[in-house]
Amino acid sequence: MISKQKVYGLIGYPVKHSFSAAMHNAAFSHLGINALYTLFEIKPDDLEAFLLERTDLAGFNITIPHKVYAKKILETKFKGSNPGADQYSELVGAINTVGRIDDGKVWWANTDAPGFVKSLKMDLGFAKTKNKDALVLGCGGAGRAVIAGLSSEDNGLVRDIYVSEINKDNVTAVKKQFECFSKVTDKLKFIQKEEIAEKIKDCSLLVNTTPIGMKDDNISLIDKELLHNNLMVYDVVYNRETKLIKDAKAQGLKAIGGLGMLLYQGVLGFNYWAGKDIAPVDIMRQALEGELEKCRI
Repeated sequence: MISKQKVYGLIGYPVKHSFSAAMHNAAFSHLGINALYTLFEIKPDDLEAFLLERTDLAGFNITIPHKVYAKKILETKFKGSNPGADQYSELVGAINTVGRIDDGKVWWANTDAPGFVKSLKMDLGFAKTKNKDALVLGCGGAGRAVIAGLSSEDNGLVRDIYVSEINKDNVTAVKKQFECFSKVTDKLKFIQKEEIAEKIKDCSLLVNTTPIGMKDDNISLIDKELLHNNLMVYDVVYNRETKLIKDAKAQGLKAIGGLGMLLYQGVLGFNYWAGKDIAPVDIMRQALEGELEKCRI
């Protein structure tokens, strides 16, 4: 008997640019799983209705701008229903992966933070440093995940985390989110733009979590003269090689974009849905790289 096709997807607004469908559908096909991953462009005002009414979905991912609000909705409507709760959903205050259980309950998780850490180690080759710091540009949704990952993994991958953010609302929101987590607040230091030149000297890692560089605008938030030999560079922008990455590579530094973060958050989510570690990482990476090549044509 042929099993009924399961449907998964990505909820966001907009989502047409996403590579996630290619990655997950390639994995389903490779493993012979009768499932389809599709894109759902859902306006913020329609999010609650979608989450409560689309019970046909076996699981889904959540992207901008819904990650924080979706968590609040699910916690309210499915109180006590999250047996698979992970440390990062509470720490980051946002979720990006949701699954349904046969008894009607749902679970939710944040795989962005551990996905970033996995990519940082596997793709960039970054190792824990006790006496070096990290500089993070921006503390929006991606910034929160990066800060959480750097603070939590192995009791912290760096000594201190300097954050440069021009949006005061983002700074206020992040301070409020992390105020009860001493493992983060003990490391977190907000700095002004004019302090970057001095603080970056003691940093072993620079992470751009802003959208600067997503378009072919040839802009970088960091003067290339500040990129020193002991620095590794990670840019969460994945659809092109940003000026920051180009500047870093031109000076011989190890530098990568965010395709690995997208990959590993997807791998972790896929394994959550499957209930076991079966995600074909190489196949999923190839699918993402294929989408990236299309952007370059």
